[in-house]
Amino acid sequence: MRATSLTLAALLLFGCECSDAGSSAARVIAVIPKGTTHVFWRSVHAGALTAGRDRGVEILWQGPVREDDRAAQIRVVEDMISRRVAAIVLAPLDDTALVPVASEAAREGIPVVIFDSDLDWDGRVSFVATDNHAGGALAAERLGALLEGRGRVLMMRYQEGSASTAAREAGFLEAMAARYPDVELVSTNQYGGATTETAYTRAEGLLVRHPDVDGVFTPNESTTFGMLRALTDAGRAGAVRFVGFDANDGLVRALREGQVHGLVLQSPVRMGDLAVRAAVDQLDGRTVERRIDTGATMVTRDNMDEPAIAALLAPDLSILAN
Repeated sequence: MRATSLTLAALLLFGCECSDAGSSAARVIAVIPKGTTHVFWRSVHAGALTAGRDRGVEILWQGPVREDDRAAQIRVVEDMISRRVAAIVLAPLDDTALVPVASEAAREGIPVVIFDSDLDWDGRVSFVATDNHAGGALAAERLGALLEGRGRVLMMRYQEGSASTAAREAGFLEAMAARYPDVELVSTNQYGGATTETAYTRAEGLLVRHPDVDGVFTPNESTTFGMLRALTDAGRAGAVRFVGFDANDGLVRALREGQVHGLVLQSPVRMGDLAVRAAVDQLDGRTVERRIDTGATMVTRDNMDEPAIAALLAPDLSILAN
């Protein structure tokens, strides 16, 4: 009775959406994102449901609301272990905090595929993600070119423990130092945090401290949107060269209007799809690649209307309404 109550409580707290895989005998694949509010995760969800439909498995989608709630994500994984799901597809909020519970799943015979952000653990079946280091380097190349190799630049980080954004930040800094040595990095150690609101507050402070900054880089959707709001409120949107990561409707509008000068886009639909397919392949005894790169693309106002780019900016999420 207590286990049933705990399961019900988890459903009420985190929510659940499943694919209509059909047969009651369908295997259940748990897909656990870092959060459930950003457009990025809704796109991952769509890809996971597509793969579930195609491969005849049921997708159980649950995750914390906030992308800094490590304890909540750990509880979701523990719940999935207790349910004896067939496999777990996990985007860990922290590269070390989720290791014990991922290890527990593996000991229980539940294969674990890691996606989006890596885990400091070699027990995973596969790691399905963007080459985040290369994505950060793409951002540095774009921003350095916009500044013609000179100027003052700040980078606002995301949050500590996030392996994916840490790799983007490292890639940006390394490429900027190597290719544009005359660019001065005036701030690189401040974290925006897990929400747009925290990022906005931190961005406001950074812009006050660095009123003559020429360029900005931010490594994910929430930091990019928070920085855009701060630049707009300061009357500096468009004047400051701005390159970010990921997209939502507001960022796409800002790109078209010249307030954002580049967005490094991942392919979250593809990421969700390939991560689920890797889990099913493992269950079916097929060979699974240990590292699956889902790609990164630099999007600008000049190329944003190309069909392949437009599909990244506005992915088809209609499956979520079924």
